[in-house]
Parts: sequence; C-alpha cells; structure tokens
Amino acid sequence: MRALRRFTVRAQLPGPLAPLQTLATNLRWTWHAPTRDLFASLDPDAWDASGQDPVRLLGEIGSGRLAELAADDAVAATVAERAAELQSYLDEPRWYQRSRDDDPSLPAAVAYFSMEFGVSEVLPNYSGGLGVLAGDHLKAASDLGVPLIGVGLLYRSGYFRQSLSLDGWQLEHYPAVDPQGLPLQLLSDSDGAPVLVEVAVPGDRTLTARIWLARVGRVPLLLLDTDIEENSAENTGGTDDLRGVTDRLYGGDQNHRIQQEVLIGIGGVRAVRAFCATTGHPAPEVFHTNEGHAGFLGCERIRELCTAAPSGAGLDFDEALAAVRAGTVFTTHTPVPAGIDRFGLDLVRHYLTGRLLPGLPVDRLLALGAEDDPETFNMAHMGLRLAQRANGVSRLHGRVSREMFGGLWQGFDRDEVPIGSVTNGVHGPTWESREVGELIGDPGADAQPSDAELWALRNTLRSRLVDEVRRRVRAAWLERGASEPELGWTDHVFDRDVLTVGFARRVPTYKRLTLMLRDPERLRGLLLDPHRPVQLIVAGKSHPADDGGKALIQQIVRFADDAGVRHRIVFLPDYDMSMARYLYWGCDVWLNNPLRPLEACGTSGMKSALNGGLNLSIRDGWWDELYDGRNGWAIPTADGLEDPTRRDDLEANALYELIATQVGPAFYDRVDGVPHRWVEMVRHTLSTLRPTVQATRMVGEYVHDWYAPAARAAADAVADDFAAARDIAQYRARLNKSWNHVWITGVDVTGLPDTPVVGSPMTVRAGVDLAGLNPSDVVVEAVVGRVDDTDELADPVTVAMEHRGEDSWEVAVPLPHAGLTGYTVRVLPHHPHLASSVELGRIVLAG
Repeated sequence: MRALRRFTVRAQLPGPLAPLQTLATNLRWTWHAPTRDLFASLDPDAWDASGQDPVRLLGEIGSGRLAELAADDAVAATVAERAAELQSYLDEPRWYQRSRDDDPSLPAAVAYFSMEFGVSEVLPNYSGGLGVLAGDHLKAASDLGVPLIGVGLLYRSGYFRQSLSLDGWQLEHYPAVDPQGLPLQLLSDSDGAPVLVEVAVPGDRTLTARIWLARVGRVPLLLLDTDIEENSAENTGGTDDLRGVTDRLYGGDQNHRIQQEVLIGIGGVRAVRAFCATTGHPAPEVFHTNEGHAGFLGCERIRELCTAAPSGAGLDFDEALAAVRAGTVFTTHTPVPAGIDRFGLDLVRHYLTGRLLPGLPVDRLLALGAEDDPETFNMAHMGLRLAQRANGVSRLHGRVSREMFGGLWQGFDRDEVPIGSVTNGVHGPTWESREVGELIGDPGADAQPSDAELWALRNTLRSRLVDEVRRRVRAAWLERGASEPELGWTDHVFDRDVLTVGFARRVPTYKRLTLMLRDPERLRGLLLDPHRPVQLIVAGKSHPADDGGKALIQQIVRFADDAGVRHRIVFLPDYDMSMARYLYWGCDVWLNNPLRPLEACGTSGMKSALNGGLNLSIRDGWWDELYDGRNGWAIPTADGLEDPTRRDDLEANALYELIATQVGPAFYDRVDGVPHRWVEMVRHTLSTLRPTVQATRMVGEYVHDWYAPAARAAADAVADDFAAARDIAQYRARLNKSWNHVWITGVDVTGLPDTPVVGSPMTVRAGVDLAGLNPSDVVVEAVVGRVDDTDELADPVTVAMEHRGEDSWEVAVPLPHAGLTGYTVRVLPHHPHLASSVELGRIVLAG
C-alpha cells in the first residue's frame, strides 16, 4: 500500500541525549568534525544510510538503541562536551566583536539576501556556484562572528536531481522536501503561532509565507515558504494556487520568477523585521543583495521610510532613496548580459501595485530597472541604482562588470565606473579533507611535511575518490537500466595510481564542457597512454530548459560509454555538495576551460587547491589574479579571435599539449617513487593558495571595505531626523534642474616650456557656467594623459582645479607621461554624502 502523504516525526530523546537535537539542527556540524564523529558513532550503519544527515539519523535509531546510548556514561559525556563547545562557539566574542570594540561604527547586523544557499546537501536549496558561495559566506561570517542574517526562499523540490537515460540524455526529478525533516525550525511568536509575512499580488489577492529558521552556526538563515493553506486557491480568491510560488529554484515561467523575486525582496525585508521583533535580534543597518534576484528589497525599504510616523519616517521618495542607497551593497556574479534577469515592463507594472507598495509612484519604481530597451526591466540595473556600493567577484570580473554596466555611467572611462571587486573565497573547514588539516595544521601554519608525506597524502585522497567513483558509476548504470550481471567492469573503473583530472560545474555554453572532445582521438590517446595515462571525471547539471546544455552532456556521456575508454573517463550524474567533496579531495588536477573572460570567479578550483590539487585553467576569474606559474598551469587563450570554432580548436590543442608535455611528466617522473617536481607544486599551492582562498578573507574584506562604509553612510543618512538624506535629495533635485545647462566655456593652458619634460608644470585654466549651481556643488578636474591617433586619453591623471572666483577655475599639473600627451577638463557632481563624484553618472566634458 502507498501512503496518502508523508511527514517527519522527530524522535523523543532520553535526557542525556537531548542536546543531540540542538547539535543536529545547528548546521555547524557540517564543518565541525568532532560533532560529525559523534553522530557517526551513535550508529555507523544508520549514519551512512541517512546520507550522514543527523536529523534523519535521530529519527531512524530505535528507542532501544537510544536507551542504551543514554545509559552509556562515555556517550553522555561526549554529548555534553559537544553541546558545551557549540554553546561556547555561539556565545564567545570573536574577530568581529573585537574589531567592533576598536571601531563602534561597524554595523550591529547585516542582512544578506540570496536566491539560493548551498550550506549542506541535507538542505537542498542551491543549484551551483552562486548558492554554494552564499553558504560559504554565512559559514565564514559565523566563524568570524559577523552578525549576518541570511534571507532566502525554501524550495519544496529544491533545484532538481539528475539522472541519465540509456542514451545519455539528462533527466530531471523533483523529490518533495519535508521541512520537518530538515535542520529547520518554524519561526513562531510568543504564543507558539507561526510568524507569517504577507505580500500583495495582482487580483486583490495576498501571498502569505511562513518563515523557516536554519541556524548556520551563529548566523540565522530565514527561508520563506508559501506551501501553506493560506495560499490555496479557495482562500486567495483566485483560480490558481499560490502555494507553488516556492516550489522550485529557477523554475517556471516569467510570471513565476517575478512572484519569487517579489517574495524574496519585499517579503524578505518583512521577514527580517518580523524575525528581529520576535527574537530581539538587532535590526540590520546594511543590506547586501547577492545578485539582482532580490533587488525589490530596496523598494520595500523605500516604502518603509515613506510611511508616516510612528512606523516610518514620512520621507518623500527621493529622501528615502538616498537613505536606502547609503546602506545597500550589491554584488553581481554575472559576466554576460544574457545572465541577468529581465522582465517585460508591463509584467513588472502588473505586480508593482499600490497594494504592494502603497504610496510609491510606479513610474519611479519602473525607472529603477530601466535599460536601453524601453519595454524591459533589468534587475541588475535596479540593484545598481539602489546600492551606493557595488562589486564583482574577482578582479577580472570587476573589470568585465565595469564594461558591461558602463552604459549607466556614460562619459566616464570604464576604469572609473564605480563597481569594485571582492574575489570570492571558499570555506576551508567545509571543503578541506581532514587529512590535510592533520598533516599541515591551520592555513598559514609553519608545518613542513616531507615530500614523501605529501605524496602519501595525495595518494590516500585519490584512492578514496576511486572507491567513490566506482560506487557512483555502478549506481548510475543501474539507474539507466543496466543489470547487475553486466556491471562487473565497474569494479575496475579508474586506477588508484593514475593521474586524475576533475571537471565539474554547471553546464552553460561558455564553460565549454566539451572542449576536451574537440579532438576525440587525441583525448583517447591521453587516456590510454601506456606510460603516462590520464583518468578524467566529468560532472555537472544543465538547466532543465537548456537543451543545448543537455546535448553537451550527452556528447560526453556517449564518449565515456565506449568500452575502450570507460575505465578512464566517467560522467557522474547528480553533481552536488556530497559528490563535490570527494572530487576536491582526490583529483590531482582541476580543469577549468571557460571562454575568457566569462567566468565570474570559478571557486571550484579554490576548493581543489585547499587539498593540494593543482589547477589547469584558462586565466579567467580568480585564476587570472592568483596563478603564479608554480601552483598549476595556465591554458593559453586566443583572446580577440572572432571565429569561435577556430578559437576552440586552438585552446583545445593547447590543453592537450599541456597535459602531454607538462602535467603528465611532472606527475610521473619520480625518484624513489615520489614525483618531487609535482610535490613541490603541491607544497607551494598549500602554502600560498590555501590561506588566500579562504572565505574568511573574503568576508573580512566585505566587512572593512563595504559593510563598514555602508554602515557609516547609513548612520549619517538617518541622523538628526534624516537631515543628510533630505540634503542629498535636495541636492539631486538642484542637479537635475541645472545639469543639462552646465557647460565649460573655455580652456587655456599656460606655463609650458619650449621643450617640456616629465614633471614640467603646466597651468590649466577653465571657465565654467554652473547654470545656478554653487561652486561647492561640483568638482572641476583637469585630466592629462597619453593620447593615440584618435585623441583618446589613456593612463589619465586627474587633478581637482581650484575655484578662482566667478566662473574661473585653475590648477598647476606636473606632466605625468613622456610621449604624445593630451588634456581636457571635466565637471562632476560633488557632495559630502556621495561615495564618489562618479556615483551619479553625471559628467560635463570640455568640447
């Protein structure tokens, strides 16, 4: 018989074991090895059968075994010790608290919004790198004591589970997730009733969400869930059921996506307010928008401030916008315009009603997402307009972002576009094998293991990976329809002593999953080389609607199915965090071959480096800045080549050559069984990259360079009844009225010698008609640099000019460069509450 429905009942634990419930529901266990060891010791077989999920484990251990464990003094003592450790971790001052003692302007709380969070495979709320990065951000914040509040959605079917058909086509499955069986608890009020948030949707209906709370160490993660009775069609007065708004990550049509993004943005802010009111948690002073999906959060914060007292400040739209921008940070992970969420303007207008955001002018809201296409609303543009500070996720991606979004700052050189960068990091305790820490110690430790010890470490991790590959290959073939008697060959897939290369990631076109197949016979030769063979693991998911990506997976699978090579190359379906750990631990080489510069960061290679894996990568994302010639290999790129086929051929050939002439020999050339050249690269990687790629470094940069300035700007904006916010709004109004009439009436240069040399002074004078603005409202700059045949300035040096009265400005500029030199003068806005004079995208050039 089949059950009508299923749900999870949590175990009643005997007194000495009661703390296990707290240990299981705080996700710190995912990166705290002693706590995992404790759960494994309770029942090793049940631990493995539960997928190493403590919540499931506690529900599957029988009452007799629980009573036996409770009577064991050693077990009870270990449970009490681990619970005390967790409480100490949650309560003790950490790096952030000590930093705040020295700098009280650091924010009391930061709200961090993301569409997905990859904290653990037991909480399947992620699809790939963006979510895993967000999960690592929360974990690192917890370790540092940064008072983050995570905000996302709870997807009842997660992303999807992947399997393969017999002919290698990706199949998707959406198993239902029961929140009661996850490490979550429902946010409830003092009477025990669930706390609900409401969001108005078209048709005079209301979308209601309850809030699940995940504890990620010290960080609360709020996940909104619409699968509740209040959203049934009969209760909302509509013909469709709103319960399914949070059914799948990145699922559904445009209407479904905008419902999700309205919910996480506007409903997410309301959830944060409810959480703080219910628990007494400090209210966030800074809001961090991780990608554009949650951008509507800025609209809700504007509405809050426009609401009349006592619940709001009674500001007008521009005053509220100034206050909101001051305390907002926006991070873009998108390297291509096609990766940005865009909606038809009519669809956005349909949702941004007076019921949703009462009192706000719809035309002003729509203008936040304006782009070149007047019928399109751009979520990234809205994110940039609502944040005073924005960043990409590697240095190269920062440059790509400044180019991609430069149209919002027309007239400025791309290097001046106010989008910085914070290179992503990865959470070491989550992704590093235990053996690495035991041999070397914490990142930055001075341990000096011998070459033999490092090589033994790598052999141990590779051997573990081979066992996992064999298990997964067998399971995948059974799922594809093969029978047990024909799968004996899977016991011999892969070799514990063969150079092992990993390639695992999402499968959009630009990541070039099949670049390795450009010359199938050449790849076959590398795999089957009798002296220096290579074995290759490939994994990754294509978006369910991306048939092109599925076709790429099928090409790899069909090649790997060939009986002649299937012992050397495998495609492992259903790539997730549990599989990823084995790959990061065991692969000798991590391969990454995106189309440069379309990889925003690419943190998978960082996780391999934590374990002594060497990167073999296109110089894109993080590898562009951290490759040093001794920590791996850079695949040469044919940048600028317009023929994509020719480019792929050239770069694939470079990849084959590197493996055959450098990677393979370094791995196989040995003295007394140890490849000393290889081990030296491993040692260098562990000593240099392992400390640098940590997520704690990344979060520390966000704190000092983004959160702290945003908190200070936000505090200034609200002080003295929002005096600064009102002032900047009035300033922008003056600027809007006058700016199109500001012009530079003349430029003159004097003082140059007959034969100028570098450092010779020249005096630049300019006349400027300010069209009624005050001299203090602007900064007038002389710009001097090299020029080419088109008179475009390069390597410019800008110097602020001094106001000499009336409309006259002047400055002496030392000549900065030798060679052909040019100059110009420009006028920019200036106000003490702007982050920079570039911020507003206003510029007047001498013409």
